[in-house]
Amino acid sequence: MEINLGRLMKDFDNIIGFTSTPGNGCTRFSYSEEDQKAREYLFARMEELGLDVKVDAIGNIRATYGKELNKPSIMIGSHHDTVKNGGKYDGLTGVLAALEIIRVLKEEKAELQQPIELVSFAEEEGSNFGITMLGSKVCAGKYGLEELKKIQNPEGKSVCEAVKDFGLEIDQMEKDILQKGEVDAMIELHIEQGQILEIHQKPIGIVQAIAGMRTYKVTIEGDSNHAGTTPMDLRSDPMAGAAEIISHIRKTAKYDALPTTVATVGKIECIPNIPNVIPHKAEFYVDIRDVEAKGVEIVSSKLAQKVKEVSEEHSLKSTIELVGKSDTVKLSSRIIGQIEETAIEQGFDYLKLNSGAVHDTAMLSGLTDIGMIFIPSKGGKSHCPEEYTSEKDIKAGCDLLLNVVRKLACKKTEKQKN
Repeated sequence: MEINLGRLMKDFDNIIGFTSTPGNGCTRFSYSEEDQKAREYLFARMEELGLDVKVDAIGNIRATYGKELNKPSIMIGSHHDTVKNGGKYDGLTGVLAALEIIRVLKEEKAELQQPIELVSFAEEEGSNFGITMLGSKVCAGKYGLEELKKIQNPEGKSVCEAVKDFGLEIDQMEKDILQKGEVDAMIELHIEQGQILEIHQKPIGIVQAIAGMRTYKVTIEGDSNHAGTTPMDLRSDPMAGAAEIISHIRKTAKYDALPTTVATVGKIECIPNIPNVIPHKAEFYVDIRDVEAKGVEIVSSKLAQKVKEVSEEHSLKSTIELVGKSDTVKLSSRIIGQIEETAIEQGFDYLKLNSGAVHDTAMLSGLTDIGMIFIPSKGGKSHCPEEYTSEKDIKAGCDLLLNVVRKLACKKTEKQKN
């Protein structure tokens, strides 16, 4: 079986037009006007297929083909929200692949033995509230209502308020939590967002593990003063302290942790942020990831030690706050095996690899068997307008997933049995 590439790319063309930054990448935040337009497009396509569509209390879309079978579903999909000025393919590829796969199976009159469920998780990117994979975390029962009342966007609006304004009944979230045994497997097709497949010239990546991560907010406070009149030995400069710590983070990840460990400082704020004034405060965020928990632990521990050391040496006040965390996830050997077996049968050249990015699928670990298929990202670019995956690679990933789903969810024909 093969997907209809022309039809799939038409879906892409329609949804990527729903952006608040035309001409400068895709900006489609969850709970926005652009999100609503994308949903309306997807709902129309789902109605054409006769799917049983449900939108849960946080905004996750779950659309089922073959619900009357009343058995655990094979779930496929991803997310359709983006970062600001993001790319066309991140997340959306998995959602549209799921839609097209259901189309093909219906057209081919494939006889199901299990339902197939399309999912598009809300707020995967964390663009509104700074917490990634919020929709899948709520779906998996990792957040409660009281926590969502406390999480706010930069304008001070809570998750609960934003979701209610979007027309959803967040107070009913408990009934939507995914239960163990409800889904037989979750498989997500996603662009790699890295260069490994491109470097190795492989069209398919079979994911073995998804990196765990911790995000820390480090706040350093000192004594603001005149940049020209304050001698160097009388300064309590939080920006200088932050610079020492940030430099140390890079060295720790590269030389003291594991080969798979990465650490990044991608956001920093300086107060009052004036060229001729010694700052009063510096804040920065540290993103630490590894597919081995030990690597994250090493950098986290050494970060705490260095912050304490620098603060004492330069008479600074400091705090470290853990603002985000997810555990390392090993993917299901059953699903990995099915993907690999199908790739061999279909003649796809593949590479086994790990994911440094965290994905919704990881949140469902422990509730169902999970798997992921990667397809190449040109130049490793993602979360930017230059993000690109070729139509050829998109088709390869979709065709592979289609045939994996057919094996898992459909009754075998005599030809398949033989």
